[in-house]
Formats: sequence, structure tokens, C-alpha cells
Amino acid sequence: MRVAITGSSGLIGRALTANLIADGHEVLRLVRRTPAGPDEVQWDPTTGSLDPGALEGVGAIVNLAGAGVGDHRWTPAYKAEILDSRVNSTRTIARAAAEMAIRPSVLVSASAIGFYGDRGDAPVDETSSVGEGFLANVCVQWEAAADPAREAGIRVAHPRTGLVVSRHGGAWEKLIKLFKLGVGGRMGSGNQYWSFISMRDEIRALRFLIDNPQLSGAVNLTAPEPVTNRQAVRDLADTLHRPAALPVPSFALKLALGEFSTEVLGSGRVLPRVLEQADFRWQDPTMSEAVRSALAE
Repeated sequence: MRVAITGSSGLIGRALTANLIADGHEVLRLVRRTPAGPDEVQWDPTTGSLDPGALEGVGAIVNLAGAGVGDHRWTPAYKAEILDSRVNSTRTIARAAAEMAIRPSVLVSASAIGFYGDRGDAPVDETSSVGEGFLANVCVQWEAAADPAREAGIRVAHPRTGLVVSRHGGAWEKLIKLFKLGVGGRMGSGNQYWSFISMRDEIRALRFLIDNPQLSGAVNLTAPEPVTNRQAVRDLADTLHRPAALPVPSFALKLALGEFSTEVLGSGRVLPRVLEQADFRWQDPTMSEAVRSALAE
């Protein structure tokens, strides 16, 4: 199959691209710069520029584009970039897919568990309502931006991804480095739930969404059993054989991270009901297994 990917240079995009190519699929990368080869197509989501003809022969599209949520302090300007980068890229790819002479069978367009907001210890799944807060609002607009593809009859799936455990990027790369140095510990009270997924299960779940025509709409990409932050750091410390004796108090996180600290201290007990009902099988269902998988990457 020929698969087009936006955000192919990101943490998940790189892993998905490598996985597809290893299995003999052809990957078409959408890039903003001048294409470096026949496997790249230039687009500009800021202006909505993408030639539908350039996607000829594509059977599936995976949209992973968007500015990193934790890459910078949440100033008003960066919050606007987080939102606009997601909405503009999704709208651009969805419109191009809808205008193709032969449309792809599926658009897998990313979202996040931020949709549910801070729910404390209450479990939520794909049937739960939208939560409150900046990221919840972003996720609503992000998913809605794929409507042109939906309206054209293309199957659209929104993987609401949890915290991806990887040593090659994201928050977990930083955590692993800190714990290796012996300076890790719980964050805030440690009682907030973290809904996680290993990188290899993330890629397997994305492939599952591409390949299963019965799956559409929101699909939570998380491990079956979310854990508290306290348990997560304990599992990380035990796996690395390092202490977890240096907790980070809430006020310090708020000073260091500003508004983004609400996401670190917030609680999301997100359950992957759709994947479970579709008989998806996790290779790393527990936090300890996810950490070991990350260390083996």
C-alpha cells in the first residue's frame, strides 16, 4: 500500500514510517521544504496549499502534524501555534483527500487524550464527553477539521494518543535521563493518573486503524490499565535500578512550566474500550513492560 504521512519527522512519524517501509509499504512524506526525492511532496498547511494530484495512488493517509505541546512555555502566541498547526494541517489534508480522483480508503488523523481534560480518578472512554481546558478545546477543533474527508465518504479515525513511552523523544526521554542520574521522583501529589502507551504499541495501534475498516471516529491509544504518577515513577525507577526519592512539588512545576503544568499535574484515567472491543492485543500492557520496551528501542 502507498501511505501518505504528515508529521513524518516527528517522534511517532519517524517510527511509523520506518515500520511501514520495513513491511514493504511505500511511504509518501509531506514536507514543507523543497522535496528531496520522489518519496516527498511539498505542502503548506498554513496557507492550505496541497495539490490533490500529488497524492495519486495513496490508499491511506496518516496525519500526525502539529507543534509539540511541551516544547515551549505556553505563551498566548505558542498556544495559538499549537491550535493552528493542528487545525490547519488537518483541514488541508482532509480537503485534498476529498478532492482526489480516487480517494484513499482511510484518513487516520491524530488527536490526544487531552480531549477528556482533568477527570481525577474517574475512568473515561470514547463515549465520554469532552472535558475542560485548553487542550480539550484544541482536540475538539482538531478532530472537526477532518470533516471535509468525512463528508466525502472517507473513513476517518481519530487516535486519541496517551503518553508515549519512548527514550527517543517526548516527555519520557527526559524522565528516563533524569532517573538514570538518580534525580527522579513523583510529580506533585503523585496521585494523578497517567494514561500511557509504549511506542511499539502506538505504532501497532496506528497500523490497526489503517487496516480495520470497521474502526472510525475516536479511538483511545492507551494501555489497558492507566497508572498513577506515583506508580509510573516507581516502575521506572525499579526498571532502571535507580532511586525515586526526589519528588517535584506542585509549586515548582507551576513555576517551571507555567500553564503547561496543569497537564502534568492533571489526571486522566483513559481506557481504550474501542481497541479492546476490536480484539487489539498489547505487547506492553503494563508500565514496567512499556519502560523495558523503551529502553530496548
